[in-house]
Amino acid sequence: MKNLIVKYLTDTISKEELEILLDWLEKDKNKKKFEKFVRENYNINMLCNDIDEVGSLERVKQVISDQNKVFKIKRWYYVAAAVLVGVMMSGYLFKNVLFDNELDESPIISSSNIKIGSDRAILTLETGETIQLEEGVAFNAKNASSDGKQIAYNKNASEELVYNILTIPRGGQFFIKLSDGTQVWLNSDSKLRYPVKFIEGKSREVELLYGEAYFDVTPSSENKGARFKVINRSQEVEVLGTEFNIKAYNDESNIYTTLVEGKVEVSSGLQKQNLLPNQQANLNVERKTIEVQQVLTYNEVSWKDGVFSFEGKSLKEITKVMSRWYDVDFVFENQLAEGKRFNGALKKNVKIDEILEIIRGFGIIENYEVINKTIVLK
Repeated sequence: MKNLIVKYLTDTISKEELEILLDWLEKDKNKKKFEKFVRENYNINMLCNDIDEVGSLERVKQVISDQNKVFKIKRWYYVAAAVLVGVMMSGYLFKNVLFDNELDESPIISSSNIKIGSDRAILTLETGETIQLEEGVAFNAKNASSDGKQIAYNKNASEELVYNILTIPRGGQFFIKLSDGTQVWLNSDSKLRYPVKFIEGKSREVELLYGEAYFDVTPSSENKGARFKVINRSQEVEVLGTEFNIKAYNDESNIYTTLVEGKVEVSSGLQKQNLLPNQQANLNVERKTIEVQQVLTYNEVSWKDGVFSFEGKSLKEITKVMSRWYDVDFVFENQLAEGKRFNGALKKNVKIDEILEIIRGFGIIENYEVINKTIVLK
C-alpha cells in the first residue's frame, strides 16, 4: 500500500490501483496508517477523517504540494524531507525563497543544450547491422517491428538461437517485448543481448551486459516448462514467472536485484540466495557476497513509470542517476555537498534547470555552472 500511496502522490497510479487504494482507505485503521505515512515522509500533519473519496485525496495531495515549498533538513543526518514530490507532481519550479534566504546570484549557464531523456536505442541485428530506433521512426523486419518507442518480436519458437542486442545510450530508455511475451523496460546506459526466438522447451536466457532493466517474465507454464534466466558478468538470476529489477552498471561496484512479485534465485557463483517479494539482493561484485534487505520496491522500480524515487540517497548518488538520464557529467567543487541525503521523487520529464534550482535553493550548493554538458556544483 505504501507503493500505491507514493504512486498516487506522484500521479503515476492507474485507475485500477486507485480503486484498490480507495477500498483500503475505507477502514479507519488504514486511514491512520495513511496519515502516519504522510506525516513521516512529507512532514505534513493532518486529520484523515475523510479521505476515502478521490476529492479528499486530491486535497491531501494539494496540501503536500502547497506546504512543502520549504525543504526541511534533518540536521542529525542531513536528510531533506520528502517534499521534492511537489516538483515531481507538477513540474513546478520553486523560485520562491527557501529557508527565507535570498539567492544572490543567478546560475551561470554558458551553454544550455541539455535535453530531457527520450525513447531511443540502437538495435544490433544478427548480421551486425545497426538500426537507430527513436520516437517517430518505424522499423519492420521479418521477426520484429518497432514504432520508435518499443520493439516487439514475433511469438514463434526456433530450432537455433540467433541473437540481437539492444543498446540504450545515456539520455535514452526503451521497451522490448521478447518472443515469449516477456516484457523488459531498459533504463539509460544499458545493453541487453537476447534471442530473436527462444528454443521451445529449453531454458530461456538473456544477458544484461550492463545497465538497469525491469523484467515482467511470462511463466514457465506458458513456455513448455522453460525457466527464464538473466545472466550478468557477476551473477545469474533464475525465475519461474515474476517481476523484478536488476541494476548492474559498469561504474558501480554492486549489483542490485529487487523482487516485486514471484520468486527468483540469485547466484554469484560462490553464493545462492532466494528472494521474496519486496526483498533486494545486494551483490558485491569483488567479493561475490550477497546481502538481502527489505526495500520499498516502488523506490527501486519507479523509473520505468517515469519517476525517479529516492529514499535517503546522497546528492552524489542522485546526480549519478541524473547524469545517465540527461546525458551530462557532474563535477563537485563543493565536496561537502556530495554526502547530503534526500528523500523524494522526480518526474523524468522535468527540465534539469528546475532540479538544479531546487538543489541550489536548499543552500547545500551556492551556485552551479553549466558548460556544454558538464554541470559544476559550487
